[in-house]
Amino acid sequence: MPLTATLQTEHTQQTPYNIKATSRVLEVAPASSRAALDHFSRKLEFETDCADVYASYASGVVDFVLVDVRSPQLYGNSHVPGAINIPVRTITEERLAEFPSDTTFVVYCAGPHCNGANKAAIRIAKLGRPVKEMIGGTTGWLDEGFTLES
Repeated sequence: MPLTATLQTEHTQQTPYNIKATSRVLEVAPASSRAALDHFSRKLEFETDCADVYASYASGVVDFVLVDVRSPQLYGNSHVPGAINIPVRTITEERLAEFPSDTTFVVYCAGPHCNGANKAAIRIAKLGRPVKEMIGGTTGWLDEGFTLES
Protein backbone atom coordinates (compact mmCIF):
# COMPACT_ATOMS: atom_id res chain seq x y z
CA MET A 1 0.00 0.00 0.00
CA PRO A 2 1.44 3.46 -0.85
CA LEU A 3 2.55 5.63 2.04
CA THR A 4 -0.20 8.22 1.47
CA ALA A 5 -2.89 5.56 1.47
CA THR A 6 -1.40 4.03 4.63
CA LEU A 7 -1.31 7.42 6.36
CA GLN A 8 -4.85 8.24 5.25
CA THR A 9 -6.11 4.85 6.44
CA GLU A 10 -4.33 5.11 9.80
CA HIS A 11 -5.41 8.73 10.23
CA THR A 12 -9.03 7.95 9.33
CA GLN A 13 -9.10 5.14 11.86
CA GLN A 14 -7.87 7.49 14.60
CA THR A 15 -9.91 10.60 13.78
CA PRO A 16 -12.65 10.93 11.18
CA TYR A 17 -11.34 13.82 9.06
CA ASN A 18 -12.62 14.60 5.61
CA ILE A 19 -9.93 13.90 3.07
CA LYS A 20 -9.49 16.92 0.82
CA ALA A 21 -7.87 17.34 -2.55
CA THR A 22 -5.71 20.13 -1.07
CA SER A 23 -3.41 19.69 1.90
CA ARG A 24 -3.61 21.85 4.99
CA VAL A 25 -0.26 23.27 3.91
CA LEU A 26 -1.79 24.69 0.73
CA GLU A 27 -5.25 25.63 2.08
CA VAL A 28 -3.80 29.13 2.00
CA ALA A 29 -1.95 29.55 -1.27
CA PRO A 30 1.73 30.49 -1.07
CA ALA A 31 2.69 34.08 -1.74
CA SER A 32 4.02 35.07 -5.11
CA SER A 33 7.77 34.68 -5.60
CA ARG A 34 8.13 38.48 -5.56
CA ALA A 35 6.22 38.76 -2.26
CA ALA A 36 8.23 35.88 -0.77
CA LEU A 37 11.49 37.52 -1.81
CA ASP A 38 10.41 40.79 -0.19
CA HIS A 39 9.21 39.06 3.00
CA PHE A 40 12.28 36.90 3.56
CA SER A 41 14.68 39.68 2.62
CA ARG A 42 12.98 42.01 5.10
CA LYS A 43 12.99 39.30 7.75
CA LEU A 44 16.78 39.13 7.60
CA GLU A 45 16.93 42.85 8.36
CA PHE A 46 15.56 41.98 11.81
CA GLU A 47 17.26 38.70 12.64
CA THR A 48 20.38 36.64 12.31
CA ASP A 49 21.04 33.09 13.44
CA CYS A 50 23.50 31.33 15.70
CA ALA A 51 25.57 30.00 12.79
CA ASP A 52 26.08 33.51 11.38
CA VAL A 53 27.10 34.89 14.78
CA TYR A 54 29.49 31.97 15.28
CA ALA A 55 30.98 32.46 11.80
CA SER A 56 31.51 36.16 12.51
CA TYR A 57 33.46 35.41 15.67
CA ALA A 58 35.40 32.59 13.98
CA SER A 59 36.41 34.88 11.10
CA GLY A 60 37.32 37.76 13.39
CA VAL A 61 34.83 40.08 11.66
CA VAL A 62 32.63 41.13 14.58
CA ASP A 63 30.92 44.37 13.60
CA PHE A 64 28.18 44.17 16.23
CA VAL A 65 27.77 43.84 19.98
CA LEU A 66 26.26 40.53 21.08
CA VAL A 67 23.97 41.07 24.06
CA ASP A 68 22.60 38.39 26.38
CA VAL A 69 19.45 40.00 27.80
CA ARG A 70 18.79 37.39 30.48
CA SER A 71 19.39 37.93 34.19
CA PRO A 72 22.95 38.29 35.52
CA GLN A 73 22.53 34.93 37.27
CA LEU A 74 21.62 33.10 34.06
CA TYR A 75 24.36 34.92 32.16
CA GLY A 76 26.84 33.93 34.88
CA ASN A 77 25.80 30.29 34.64
CA SER A 78 26.40 30.17 30.89
CA HIS A 79 26.30 32.43 27.86
CA VAL A 80 27.40 32.64 24.24
CA PRO A 81 31.14 33.39 24.06
CA GLY A 82 31.74 37.06 23.31
CA ALA A 83 28.38 38.21 24.65
CA ILE A 84 27.95 40.96 27.19
CA ASN A 85 25.09 41.01 29.66
CA ILE A 86 22.53 43.80 29.58
CA PRO A 87 19.29 42.50 31.11
CA VAL A 88 16.16 43.76 29.36
CA ARG A 89 15.07 46.05 32.19
CA THR A 90 18.48 47.75 32.27
CA ILE A 91 18.53 48.76 28.61
CA THR A 92 18.57 52.53 28.83
CA GLU A 93 19.97 55.41 26.86
CA GLU A 94 22.63 55.85 29.56
CA ARG A 95 23.69 52.21 29.32
CA LEU A 96 23.88 52.26 25.52
CA ALA A 97 25.82 55.54 25.58
CA GLU A 98 28.88 53.37 26.28
CA PHE A 99 28.78 52.41 22.59
CA PRO A 100 29.09 54.49 19.40
CA SER A 101 25.69 55.57 18.07
CA ASP A 102 26.00 53.40 14.95
CA THR A 103 26.69 50.20 16.93
CA THR A 104 24.47 47.32 15.87
CA PHE A 105 23.26 45.27 18.82
CA VAL A 106 22.44 41.59 18.37
CA VAL A 107 20.24 40.42 21.22
CA TYR A 108 19.37 36.95 22.44
CA CYS A 109 17.70 35.25 25.38
CA ALA A 110 17.08 31.63 26.37
CA GLY A 111 15.46 30.45 23.15
CA PRO A 112 12.28 30.31 21.11
CA HIS A 113 10.19 29.96 24.26
CA CYS A 114 11.47 33.33 25.56
CA ASN A 115 10.42 36.77 24.31
CA GLY A 116 13.13 38.66 26.19
CA ALA A 117 15.09 39.27 22.99
CA ASN A 118 12.00 40.82 21.37
CA LYS A 119 11.45 43.09 24.38
CA ALA A 120 15.12 44.09 24.32
CA ALA A 121 15.01 44.78 20.59
CA ILE A 122 12.01 47.05 21.09
CA ARG A 123 13.81 49.01 23.83
CA ILE A 124 16.94 49.38 21.71
CA ALA A 125 14.97 50.42 18.62
CA LYS A 126 13.02 52.99 20.65
CA LEU A 127 16.41 54.50 21.56
CA GLY A 128 17.16 54.89 17.86
CA ARG A 129 19.81 52.17 17.74
CA PRO A 130 20.22 49.43 15.11
CA VAL A 131 19.28 46.00 16.45
CA LYS A 132 18.82 42.41 15.34
CA GLU A 133 17.70 39.30 17.18
CA MET A 134 19.82 36.15 17.23
CA ILE A 135 17.05 33.64 16.69
CA GLY A 136 17.23 30.49 18.78
CA GLY A 137 19.03 32.08 21.73
CA THR A 138 21.11 29.79 23.93
CA THR A 139 18.92 26.84 22.97
CA GLY A 140 19.64 27.41 19.28
CA TRP A 141 23.34 27.91 20.02
CA LEU A 142 23.52 24.51 21.72
CA ASP A 143 21.38 22.90 18.99
CA GLU A 144 23.99 24.04 16.45
CA GLY A 145 26.62 22.14 18.42
CA PHE A 146 28.35 25.25 19.78
CA THR A 147 29.42 25.56 23.40
CA LEU A 148 28.52 28.12 26.01
CA GLU A 149 30.94 29.65 28.49
CA SER A 150 30.52 30.72 32.09
